[in-house]
Amino acid sequence: MGHPERFQLKYVAVGNEDCDNTKPFYQGHYLKFYNAIREAYPDIQIISNCDGSSEPLDHPADLYDFHIYNSADDLFLKKDTFSRTSRTGPKVFVSEYAVHVDGDTSKGSLQASLAEAAFLIGLEVNSDIVHMASYAPLFVNDNDRKWTPDAIVFNSWQQYGTPSYWMQTFFGESSGAVIHPVRLNSSYSGSLAASAITWRDNEDIFLRIKIVNFGPNTVNLTLSATGLEAGVDTSRSAVTVLTSNYSLDENSFDDPLKVKPVKSGLASAAEEMQAMLVPYSFTSYDLALDEYGELVADM
Repeated sequence: MGHPERFQLKYVAVGNEDCDNTKPFYQGHYLKFYNAIREAYPDIQIISNCDGSSEPLDHPADLYDFHIYNSADDLFLKKDTFSRTSRTGPKVFVSEYAVHVDGDTSKGSLQASLAEAAFLIGLEVNSDIVHMASYAPLFVNDNDRKWTPDAIVFNSWQQYGTPSYWMQTFFGESSGAVIHPVRLNSSYSGSLAASAITWRDNEDIFLRIKIVNFGPNTVNLTLSATGLEAGVDTSRSAVTVLTSNYSLDENSFDDPLKVKPVKSGLASAAEEMQAMLVPYSFTSYDLALDEYGELVADM
């Protein structure tokens, strides 16, 4: 595959979307691959195509592959999919997720990115069972489109990121972060999704609270973090918001940054503070900490 030297291979998926009623021989074939790979390469993690999110698999696997393409409304409602999944057995690899509806001419809207953000928050808070996730597809040549949406659009001389691309930048520090419980108490809870993590850069520790407002109303919340062992440094704290004038706004070559995150200082950063979520938005509060304990975020 273009690599003359040996390289480390950690995972092998057997098939792609092959475990359904139209392909009755998949599981029998899968077991032959599984047994042969396991015998020759016992350290390689083997991924099944069969979905184990609602009921246990009837064959051995280290992970199972989960694909989901839905409308924005449906994907938002799927954010709790893995909250009800058994914690025993294979882990989850969500290798394809996106807002996609056959016949939809959208090339990636703010609304789509917010539904995807809510779904990713659901994966984040269930990271004990969900081990990996990847958006699909990543790149598209604008002169050869076969699928929409895509995260990054390019031609021979320019490129731009869709709102879905910018949304994923909010999760850059999630891998390896510490997940904390979140309680939402709002009359608008049905249109909200939230998570709280602590993560560290080269110098600082941050409590990051991410909240999706998937509705048309402005939502005012009181954010309260219990368990902090040190004060919040307002000079190093920040808030980042992804939104636009209209929920169906998209980026383009003519206006590549129409929908983009806007970061600003957070002078009100504190263990308890007021937050205003504008309609159809994704907001990330990064509170700079000296230390932290067992945190719980109330909203």
